[in-house]
Amino acid sequence: MADTKREIERKYESDDSGLPDLTGVAGVAAVLDKGVAHLDATYHDTADQRLTASSITLRRRTGGTDAGWHLKFPVAPGVRDEIQAPLSDTLPGDLAGLVRSRVRDADLVPVVRLRSDRHVHHLVDAGGRLLAEIGVDAVRAQRLTGGSGSAQWTEIEVELADDGDPAFLDKVDKRLRKAGVRPSGSASKLARALAETAPKKPPAARAAAPETAGDHVLAYVRQQRDAIVGLDPAVRRDTEDSVHSMRVATRRMRSTFKSFGTVLDRTVTDPIGAELKWLAGELGVDRDREVLDERLFAALDEVPHTLLSGPVADRLRHWAGDRPGGASARLIGVLDSRRYLALLDAVDGVLTGPPLREAAGKRPDRVLAKAVRKDFAKVSALVGQALELEPGTDRDVAIHEARKKTKRTRYAAEAAVPVLGKRAKALVKSMKGLQNLLGEHQDSVMARQTLREISAVAHAAGESAFTYGLLYGREEGRAAAVEAELPGFWAGAEGGADAL
Repeated sequence: MADTKREIERKYESDDSGLPDLTGVAGVAAVLDKGVAHLDATYHDTADQRLTASSITLRRRTGGTDAGWHLKFPVAPGVRDEIQAPLSDTLPGDLAGLVRSRVRDADLVPVVRLRSDRHVHHLVDAGGRLLAEIGVDAVRAQRLTGGSGSAQWTEIEVELADDGDPAFLDKVDKRLRKAGVRPSGSASKLARALAETAPKKPPAARAAAPETAGDHVLAYVRQQRDAIVGLDPAVRRDTEDSVHSMRVATRRMRSTFKSFGTVLDRTVTDPIGAELKWLAGELGVDRDREVLDERLFAALDEVPHTLLSGPVADRLRHWAGDRPGGASARLIGVLDSRRYLALLDAVDGVLTGPPLREAAGKRPDRVLAKAVRKDFAKVSALVGQALELEPGTDRDVAIHEARKKTKRTRYAAEAAVPVLGKRAKALVKSMKGLQNLLGEHQDSVMARQTLREISAVAHAAGESAFTYGLLYGREEGRAAAVEAELPGFWAGAEGGADAL
């Protein structure tokens, strides 16, 4: 079973003179010599280094106190999440799953072997509590794939103790710099090893800045592809908000294909859009219900005790827990499926061989602005229709359709921001506000539907339906408040679209 650890560290160059005196660092009572550890790590990646390109490292290491498999994901500069699994001859399945969105059908092969003699020191406070561990590493690197070179160097690695204050590393940094020690030019040992053992190649050409309408649309699609692939490990680990964020990325990409049909050929992108809809649906199976759970329980908490009639909380808990299996197991099955991996490959195909139409080569300001205005016109028609209808099911449906088109307009405007600047940003802001307003209305619709279902079950069991009716009435009030606010909000949003 894999364990996760947040790793916060800094790396420094060393001239083999060892570790400077750190007893003067504020808060450090002693520097304890913990001896030398001999570490032997083999780093794995695809032949074209897909993990390295995403600043992800995967290694099998022996020696030291944490021998095993280590998978590291970047969080911020100097901060990584390290997922550890017990030592084995082959890569554990749970770690393989975490890199599958990047590796797909490619083989993971040994790329570099690093052997390090690590002289370990502990910085402790007056109570003996560990503040940071410092390793002075004499490193020997050997290239195993994609070259045959070798390299060696010495570096100093300062790793913050678990639950330590990151500000402490600033104090150590100040002391090391004062002693003439400078930060490492490489983000990791692997990065340095690859750089120093790589075959000589001409410098890579710098990526050209987006110029045409096609360039900008593809850049936005690429952002969403990267988000989906990047969030895959977080969804597998059930990280907070990861499912919602991946679902939003699928919606953004699908909307982009629809909005910019004059740029990208929809005979190619529509089938991909259908698969993105499938993925969003799979991601939303449990997410939508969780949001509704939270809304109903929050509403129940606001009901005075004297107005609670019957086992309402138990009924809600039973409904909330009535789910077909575990969400994590189901989602991992989706992310491990051939269908999902084929979808990622299809998106990559759009990016590497884009199905461009005539408008793709035209001025981006005109093409993107025209597409955004077209989407906004659809929102305008639906909002106008909803405002003309009497309160009820037809109005609810119209408002829900308007919300979906509002999202699409928002995402189209996001793609246009690099071209249209403040004008597009203003529309993004107003569409986000409208989306939230209409989302509140739809949540009320779904809550009322659920309350009717639960109250019917309660009534059949001979229980009072009074509290369900009370909650239903409050949800009706929320929806009515949205409908009353909508005309004024919409008047302001129309001004933002006119600026395009």
